[in-house]
Amino acid sequence: MSVTLALLLAAQATAQQPSPTPVVVGERASAATTPGDPDRTEEQVQRSSAASDVVVTARRRAESAQNVPIPISVVGVKELDATGSFNIQRLQQLQPTLQFYSTNPRNSSVNIRGLGAPLGLTNDGIEQGVGIYIDQVYLSRVAAATLDFLDVQQIETLRGPQGTLYGKNTVAGAINITSKAPSFTLQGRAEVSVGNLEFKQAKASISGPLTDNVAIRLGVSTTSRRGTIYNVANDQYVNAQDNLGIRTAILWKATDDLDLTLSGDYSRQNPDCCAQIFVKVGSTQRPLNRQFDALAAAQGYEPPSRNPFDRLTDLDAKLSARNELGGLSLRGEQRLGEGTLTSITAYRFWDWLPANDRDFTGLPITTLSQNPTRQDQYTQEFRYAGKAEHFDYVLGLFGFYQTIHTTGTQRQGPAASRWLINPTSALSNDPSVLDGLTAANDIRLKNFSGAIFGKVNWNVTDAFTLSPGVRLNYDDKTGSYISVVRDGQGNLVPATGGTARQAAQRDAIQPQEFRDQKFREWNVSYDLTASYKPSRDVLLYGTYAHSFKSGGLNLNGVPVVGGVVQTQLAQVAPEKVDHFELGAKSQFWDRKITLNVTGFWTEISDYQAVVNNSSTSTLRGYLANAGKVRVRGVEADFSIRPSDRFNLYTNGAFTDHKYVDFKNAPCPPELSGGGSGATIGAPGQPGTNSPVVCDISGQWLPGISKFALSYGGEYNLPGTVFGKSGEAYVGVDANSRTKFSSNASRSIYTDIDGYTLVNARLGFRTDSGVNVFGWVRNLFDTEYYEVLATTPGNTGLIAGNVGDPRTYGMTVAFGF
Repeated sequence: MSVTLALLLAAQATAQQPSPTPVVVGERASAATTPGDPDRTEEQVQRSSAASDVVVTARRRAESAQNVPIPISVVGVKELDATGSFNIQRLQQLQPTLQFYSTNPRNSSVNIRGLGAPLGLTNDGIEQGVGIYIDQVYLSRVAAATLDFLDVQQIETLRGPQGTLYGKNTVAGAINITSKAPSFTLQGRAEVSVGNLEFKQAKASISGPLTDNVAIRLGVSTTSRRGTIYNVANDQYVNAQDNLGIRTAILWKATDDLDLTLSGDYSRQNPDCCAQIFVKVGSTQRPLNRQFDALAAAQGYEPPSRNPFDRLTDLDAKLSARNELGGLSLRGEQRLGEGTLTSITAYRFWDWLPANDRDFTGLPITTLSQNPTRQDQYTQEFRYAGKAEHFDYVLGLFGFYQTIHTTGTQRQGPAASRWLINPTSALSNDPSVLDGLTAANDIRLKNFSGAIFGKVNWNVTDAFTLSPGVRLNYDDKTGSYISVVRDGQGNLVPATGGTARQAAQRDAIQPQEFRDQKFREWNVSYDLTASYKPSRDVLLYGTYAHSFKSGGLNLNGVPVVGGVVQTQLAQVAPEKVDHFELGAKSQFWDRKITLNVTGFWTEISDYQAVVNNSSTSTLRGYLANAGKVRVRGVEADFSIRPSDRFNLYTNGAFTDHKYVDFKNAPCPPELSGGGSGATIGAPGQPGTNSPVVCDISGQWLPGISKFALSYGGEYNLPGTVFGKSGEAYVGVDANSRTKFSSNASRSIYTDIDGYTLVNARLGFRTDSGVNVFGWVRNLFDTEYYEVLATTPGNTGLIAGNVGDPRTYGMTVAFGF
């Protein structure tokens, strides 16, 4: 018997608190439902219109979004479907403070206000800073964010630290995804979309009773699309979409006071993906004969196009991005005294089976590069949400256990010697020196985290509330990293000594080993929110939070100096976060206008990032702690619905961001390739020296635009088509952002210019639940980059992901 079932069947109570069925749009809201009414049809839910009725569970109880003193954006099923936001990458276009970057599912980061996980840094030994929860179950891997949303009812994005309300500590915010609940009234919905690039998507769900006290819901989704990049090497399109997902949930109303929900889901991606293509070449500090153009010319190589928007590549290594995840959870909710006891027992897995071309060219330099991984996690959370005369509160106990096993392989090809070894050495002209050189990695982690947390809302008066919160957290991680390197003949490459040939092999891929490295630490975090409600439709609040992001282990390898593995660099200290926030939520004109404004200031000490060190420098940096970063800004969310016929919204963010203190950063490509050990001042200004370490204090953090906006609206007119009454509608959604850096150390080669994307839809929906509409995404075919990245070896090659071109299609949906 699970922990959930055992605990809750033993609990005694008088009545079960009804479970909320929150829906639709938060601060750009238009629709909602009433908590405890799971049997309203989906069409009824979507056609509601009172913004003030938007119900959220951000504080682990059902309440109006406008009464929650947390900056929160809510997108419901109607907006998700209408805007084609079927994953987090699409969702970020509706929420300017949410950033999602991905070169493949493993190398993905989800940030809020630019914080969470440094852009381009993937390391299983540290935590993510943004918590992703599906039906109150924490997902430890950002790879989950690359999959399609499956039978989702509502998504809440909470900004700022959330460690005193949620099971896993998060320093930047949380994404709280709520699935559609099983219903005791027969309901169903189906949707089919087709478009250019051979796009096909189908989604269906059905729900109804099995017995008087048991209901079931089943949902399925599939998406496929031809790739947007043409590979001339194998006459195939790559960077495709191929997604499949299934979810089921069974609700058992065991007693009048106890509800049990058993849920299971499985999702799979298996596209030909993920290619980063040639974008440009920038000069480095290397000798000219060791920079990209000279190295390519020496082997008679030329990229298929130097214009990335030709969308051509010639990658010669196999590409694969098979990504599977799923799990089971049992949630119990028991009315107990003046509150509700909740227990969530869950198991989740993630299987990642990749193949990449890590030299980013059509040359056989690196012929195999992959890090397949298996990850399993187990979570248990107990939470009691109660109330007294002047108080309501949440108390929680959370346990998390995770195992990770990664077996990586990197193999060099016949072009590696000429590309990687100094041309002045005779070894560079001998392909056999590096051909077949293979590093086999075995990486393991056992990760336990436990916490006690609580939050109290003290209603000092009817208008004024104080809300202190505290969290006691313990982390225990044990990891190992073993890299065994063999030459093309299968001989072990020695760590020290050896011939010049062996030294060249060792420099190309460094052997190393450390076992049973440990990280163990207790942390206390706390916050205090004061809120004041001078009238029914105005809420003022202020928050201070002292939080942390767990430390961990560097499981991507550490520097090797003189053949000695620097194991003292394997541990990474926690980030320490101080966060301040002031906000106001307001509604006017009989709640037809909503305006919410938030100002925030966040400072992080011991920021987890890739660093370098002149005494331990190798060909690459390593995960450690930078000095300090600061992110501050102002956000505003505005929506107006003067009638049921028309609505407009604008969400905007101004964000000022910088490294306050980062003196041991890897240098940008224009300053890399030498070794004088000098430092630099102004960002992106080449000097006469070529340092190993650069001081980038005062420079931008990656991935953050100073200004970001999302805006749009919809207009509809009543009408009749084929005897069916309903409404014709036209909608436009757009988002704009200014320039941002795409490299941890800002470079003149990796700034991405600002851009605007416009999406539109035109259709007719009936009162009975039929919806037919045409859509266009990236209406003006804007050319833009999602990510730019430096490539290994400091050759000056810049690779990147180009954004989707204009896409268009049609969707037909109906429900009952």
